[in-house]
Amino acid sequence: MGSDTENKPGSAHHVVVLGHPAPGSFNHAIAERYCSTVRACGQQVMLRDLYELGFDPRLYAEHRPGRPTNILSGDVTGEIGMLRYADAIVFVYPLWFGMPPAMIKGYVDRVLGHVLTPNDITKHVPDYFLAGRHFATFSTSATTLPWLDEQGQLAALKVAFDQYLLQIFGMIDAGHTHFAGIVEGLSKAEADKILAAVEAKARETCSMIEAQRSAIRSRPLMGADLE
Repeated sequence: MGSDTENKPGSAHHVVVLGHPAPGSFNHAIAERYCSTVRACGQQVMLRDLYELGFDPRLYAEHRPGRPTNILSGDVTGEIGMLRYADAIVFVYPLWFGMPPAMIKGYVDRVLGHVLTPNDITKHVPDYFLAGRHFATFSTSATTLPWLDEQGQLAALKVAFDQYLLQIFGMIDAGHTHFAGIVEGLSKAEADKILAAVEAKARETCSMIEAQRSAIRSRPLMGADLE
């Protein structure tokens, strides 16, 4: 999965990274609803189904950032090429043992983190590749929100994973939306309610990106008016 059906020069780009192993899962429905909404808003989207693509989440010692042996493999180079033009990066994944699946973490390690070294992070060196891009997440769990809150798990995830990535990569927070109680036998009414929320969030993200792009386009005109 990946290419858009049409190329619209100058329009905003979203890259949706899906990390669920079961074809036809509700995570797939979430990703597909986000993508269809983005297209309806006149923007472009690429869906990266990591399991379908056979993405290898393992970061090998010789491929760590800053190593002279760090020659990017073809799969990583391809993902970087897509992210280069992305205005928004969107993760869709289930919580497993309170954390994102290894496939998602591997995408962070191998793709998003292909540039920054530990020294860069501690010295707050800006990430030229990801800085300024919007970052959104949709996650699901079989457990309920009260149970997750009791464990402090969702709050911990947002700090240890979301906020950390936003900080070190310099991305813009487009929100983490979690849907709990996603189990087999989910009613159509509940599924429709969740997908409507996904659509609303997608439209909100499209609007945020368009506002940002419009502000950037207007800067030269504003400067000209002051002359």
